[in-house]
Amino acid sequence: FGSRNFMPRALLTRGQEVSTVVMAERYLITRDAAVEGASVPELVKLKLELNTKLAAEKKDAAAAKEKSRQEEREKLKERTMQYEKEYSSSEKELIALRREAKVNGNFFVEPEAKLLFVVRIVGIIKLSPKPRKVLQLLRLKQLHNGVFLKVNKPILNMLKLVQPYVTYGYPSLKTVRELVYKRGYGKVNKQRIPLSANEIISENLGKDGIHGMEDLVHEIFTVGPKFKEASNFLWPFKLSAPKGGFICKRHGFCEQRGGDWGNREMLINDLLSRMN
Repeated sequence: FGSRNFMPRALLTRGQEVSTVVMAERYLITRDAAVEGASVPELVKLKLELNTKLAAEKKDAAAAKEKSRQEEREKLKERTMQYEKEYSSSEKELIALRREAKVNGNFFVEPEAKLLFVVRIVGIIKLSPKPRKVLQLLRLKQLHNGVFLKVNKPILNMLKLVQPYVTYGYPSLKTVRELVYKRGYGKVNKQRIPLSANEIISENLGKDGIHGMEDLVHEIFTVGPKFKEASNFLWPFKLSAPKGGFICKRHGFCEQRGGDWGNREMLINDLLSRMN
């Protein structure tokens, strides 16, 4: 029986049996057949019987996987429609509040941002140890690397330490979606794997209720309860140099003469559109 797949069930332990069932659709079954009327050795008979049994298991497993994939796809489609309704309703609510404030002669205070996108704009030359360590903790190890971060006090304090080396702001839904779809890579077994199928996301984040690209985009953009897991699953984005170049990396974006480093709030979307 030269292969583990052809080991009789009686000899399998419980753990091996479970893994065999999971791998059933990937069985490699040889196409051996006995000639009619020919005498067949006992071992060959056993192998043919086992092949028939494994072929039936493989067919059932493949059908079951296809069915579960179809069900998961339908659920993902429904959730995507719900997310779109949620995005549009929140946008309409903000527009209504702005109009109400204008009619009443008041000022409308925009809601505080919950999501940051940070891009490293400086390399490693003449970089002191402390900023280098902070950039390493933020997973910004290379020039033009970018990551999504949650807006909180520890993160803002860390960004203060590396202000001259990064630029950051508040990405829009369009920017988040374009980044994840175009430049999104997942961390699978410590390897950088392209997000070419929803199954990759489901296998790694399914336990957190994230089964597809739109689930991932929603969790990142809304900074949901599983934001940490979703953000850590995404490999740091490797962006291109911006079309048209930077203005002046030595000066801050908010300085009078203008520059690049620092907080550019909503204007980060313009930069990312040139770097994506």
